[in-house]
Amino acid sequence: MLAMTAIGRAMGRRTAGETKIAGVLQQRTLKSISRAVGVGLHSGQRVELTLRPAPADTGIVFRRVDLPEPVEIPMNAEAVTDTRLASTVSRGGAKVQTVEHIMSACAGIGIDNLYIDITADEVPILDGSAASFVFLLQSAGVELQKAPRRFLKVTKPVEVREGEGANEKWARLDPYHGFKLGFQIDFDHRVVNSTGQRFEFDLGSGQYNRDIARARTFGFTKEVEYMRSRGLALGGGLDNAIVMDDTKVLNAGGLRYDDEFVKHKILDAMGDLYIVGHPLLAAYSAFRSGHALNNKLLRALLAQPDAYQLVTFENERAAPQGFNEVARAW
Repeated sequence: MLAMTAIGRAMGRRTAGETKIAGVLQQRTLKSISRAVGVGLHSGQRVELTLRPAPADTGIVFRRVDLPEPVEIPMNAEAVTDTRLASTVSRGGAKVQTVEHIMSACAGIGIDNLYIDITADEVPILDGSAASFVFLLQSAGVELQKAPRRFLKVTKPVEVREGEGANEKWARLDPYHGFKLGFQIDFDHRVVNSTGQRFEFDLGSGQYNRDIARARTFGFTKEVEYMRSRGLALGGGLDNAIVMDDTKVLNAGGLRYDDEFVKHKILDAMGDLYIVGHPLLAAYSAFRSGHALNNKLLRALLAQPDAYQLVTFENERAAPQGFNEVARAW
């Protein structure tokens, strides 16, 4: 798969006036540049983000442009080097933390090729969801490219598990003509218990923006206080996260969804899985999974060459429902 990507980069230079290829499900990038400024959730550091079009077969590439020599970090499962609290990708001594929300947005609206220039080591948290990133991507416009979309098609079940009893957690990929996610959380907390803790979402519904993108990251006041004492969560607050004490949500506006907690876990999973470098054709299911287990699942998949295929759709009508359309705005 990596060799094919490298070949694609060598051949994937864009030319002026590229248009739709009849029948073929094509790759997508941006039509123009889009920018945002924010703070990192954990560092509290100001960071500038610039989203730029990229040639066909480039994939999603973060560029640390603040370093003396800019460093490019292409997305692939092996690029993930830390999964504590967020997904961190690295190359050499350069890293980018908290990539899962913007990667989820790219997966949700079907962006294949993108340069993400960043001036610090953490993606800005913005409002704590993927909605702001979706807005940035859609504001720039989506452009079709003269190359077929390549999907990673799961051909047999792959599962990873950790712990036992009350500590058990697992994540699994099964063959599916499309991409759907089922997630169950298990938090022993009064507020979370009063909401839905299980949800299933099918990307083919075209409702990512409406049903998933606006779900925010969440935490508890005791956890926030502890993390800040250790130099983490310095940029977190009620404007970019759901914060709860022992009995209630502290945000004045309450929840955006009745089941916002489990929907955010699906949002995260979409971003974590898209780090593999191609959109998946699979059914993902998980119980109490997180960034670490999601990456472990990707690595388990790639370790079994007979468990996946790299496929294209020369006839877009053969593609899964909804995959030939850009996700609608909410």
